[in-house]
Amino acid sequence: MRRTHTRALVAATAALTAVGGAWTAGTATAAPGQDSAAASAYAPGMLDALERDLGLGTDEAVELLQAEAHLTTTSERLTASLDESFAGSWVGDSADLTVAVTDAADVAAVEKAGAEAVVVEHSLDALDAWTAELDDALAGADGVPSYFVDVEANSIVIGVREDARAEAAALVERAGIPADAVTYEVTDAEPRPLIDVVGGNAYYIGSGSRCSVGFSVTGGFVTAGHCGSTGATTSQPSGQFRVSSFPGNDYAYVAVGSGNNLVPGVNGYDGNTYAVTGHSVAPVGSTVCRSGSTTGWHCGTIEALNATVNYSQGSVYGLIQTNVCAEPGDSGGSLLAGNSAQGMTSGGSGNCSSGGRTFFQPVGEALSAAGVSLLTY
Repeated sequence: MRRTHTRALVAATAALTAVGGAWTAGTATAAPGQDSAAASAYAPGMLDALERDLGLGTDEAVELLQAEAHLTTTSERLTASLDESFAGSWVGDSADLTVAVTDAADVAAVEKAGAEAVVVEHSLDALDAWTAELDDALAGADGVPSYFVDVEANSIVIGVREDARAEAAALVERAGIPADAVTYEVTDAEPRPLIDVVGGNAYYIGSGSRCSVGFSVTGGFVTAGHCGSTGATTSQPSGQFRVSSFPGNDYAYVAVGSGNNLVPGVNGYDGNTYAVTGHSVAPVGSTVCRSGSTTGWHCGTIEALNATVNYSQGSVYGLIQTNVCAEPGDSGGSLLAGNSAQGMTSGGSGNCSSGGRTFFQPVGEALSAAGVSLLTY
């Protein structure tokens, strides 16, 4: 496997705005006092996030982003011209570009381009090639959570648990990678996939059964209670059922692991995520749409409120009855009236080929039982 290694710096992006609940390309609006031409080049919230996380005021953030975009261009040009001598580039704390080379004769060209040059032992091509070999040598190795090329150190940094260091070093040596090209960094990190938690998306319970996310709430999401009992664990996203009620009710609250991104929206399965702006109790006859991980997005009308369903596992009360279709795996998924959350898919009859009737657990009861709030735009 061939690897390529580049340093990506922030560049201007199209802004996103909510239109009819769907996210589409638009134009950012500058806050009072901002240079609208400069600020509108960046997505909404980016400048606010830079202020929050890096302590940069608006003018400072715009200036930095523009400067780094210029440095990216310089870096790409030098990457191409230096060829095999190129050993990586990076932006320092002073926002200056440093370029590493293996041939001292290339220092002048780097400095002429306005960057600082350093001469190192290993080219980036060599480091990338050795890293590709590690992909085979360390595949599935226990206690090696990650490894990467550190261009500033001119080394491959291998993260390793203390008790796995000797075995990892033996595997690296067996792969024929030079010892001076590798650095070991002892860590107890256990990386896991981070997930956008979006209404209607799939998640998995225990050994692999699948349900659908209802709505993002504080700390996690609400879904159907029959999907998992209290204490059950989930994956994609990682989490745990903290509250679950079924039968009688059919709601649950899953607290997700840190780092998963809770999105206050519902998957329309048409390339759009539809914003959730609140929750309500829509009257009988209202148009509603449902999102679920088996059959996607389907719409219909509310036939009744406060319906009772007698499942084989027991009766569930106070449900929303609709003529919207659903199928297994859609359970727990979102029901919307416009942008307003209504409930989570409980069960029903029929299917999405011939049509059917589906019942939904009202979302308000689930929020109250779990003591959480709906996340909204």
